[in-house]
Amino acid sequence: MVDTVRIEDAHARYKGFFLNLKKTSRDAQQTLHPQIYTDPDFLEVELLEIFQKEWLCVGRADEVPTKGNYTTTKLLGEPLIVVRSNENTIKVLSNICRHRCMQVASGSGKTRGFSCPYHAWRYDLEGQLINAPLMTAENFSLDEHRLKEIKSEIWQGFIYVNLDGNAEPLAPRLTELDKILANYHTDEMIHHFVEEDIWEANWKALVENFMEGYHLSFVHPGTLRPITPTKQAKKLPDGPGFTAYAADYEDGYTARRYDHKDLTEEERNRSTLFCVFPSQVVSQSPHLLVYMAIQPLTVNQLKIRWSISVRDSEMIETEFDKLLTLWKQVNQEDKVKLEILQQNLTSMHADTGPLAQEDLEGTIKDFHRYLAKRLNA
Repeated sequence: MVDTVRIEDAHARYKGFFLNLKKTSRDAQQTLHPQIYTDPDFLEVELLEIFQKEWLCVGRADEVPTKGNYTTTKLLGEPLIVVRSNENTIKVLSNICRHRCMQVASGSGKTRGFSCPYHAWRYDLEGQLINAPLMTAENFSLDEHRLKEIKSEIWQGFIYVNLDGNAEPLAPRLTELDKILANYHTDEMIHHFVEEDIWEANWKALVENFMEGYHLSFVHPGTLRPITPTKQAKKLPDGPGFTAYAADYEDGYTARRYDHKDLTEEERNRSTLFCVFPSQVVSQSPHLLVYMAIQPLTVNQLKIRWSISVRDSEMIETEFDKLLTLWKQVNQEDKVKLEILQQNLTSMHADTGPLAQEDLEGTIKDFHRYLAKRLNA
């Protein structure tokens, strides 16, 4: 049970910091106070005020390409089923049987419906209960016991859910990002790989790390510096639901073999990185789409569901293994640094510090201002 008094106290302790952040000029903006990454009570505030109320990514639409395809996941402790229904629409259902709360599905695959392994209650692809063996109670009705449907939305081929069901539509907050991505045709990318991992770090630290180009040359000297060095980072327009920057390619690097014909010369020679607030970070390049859906487990631990999609299926046979190896190495380089960082945030000498100029850390400023808005709503 949530201790509301304790949570209200944590909210009050940090409210002044975020109020000041909203008033601070972008040129003078500082990093967040270290305790905001280490205080368990503050994480509870974030869970209540952000994660329960916002849109969270759970996958790609082409992970469930045809009727009956489904996949399962757990989001902030909630077991979910993502399924292509009989109506050929994607639904997100609670993976909790309406009888005794057993999960009715596991893994992924293709099915005509879901059968609870405990007492064999069966549900169709819409979540409607269609059979409950030996249930003869006079007032029992199949129609009244369907799986709960979770509010969902698809944008650019990504599937999002809103756990409390009260969020305003997502797409209108991302109209400017649609313009940035238009020529990439993000919704047409072909899903090929997904993996989950646990990092011993605060969720905000990973969002910040992914979304700034300042660290690229220094943390990734052998992997990303030859492709997207720090000096090539450029801030892109932002909006109420996102921030973005471009990582231009070093001279001599090209991903053109599989690019889309609509891309401009500038777009062919960069990766476009963006964050859909609060916790989805994405790298869209001409040939590759890589994203992380980040969720906090504890104040010091996060889970990522990271996935790769390709522009052309030919890439899967010719060069995907090489690209996957590169991204795994990049992730490991970031993981090592962030896990050390998390330990250092509890030091008696840890304090706020200045953020760099717009092209290098302007995206972090956008993220912090988003947090300030949500936590002072």
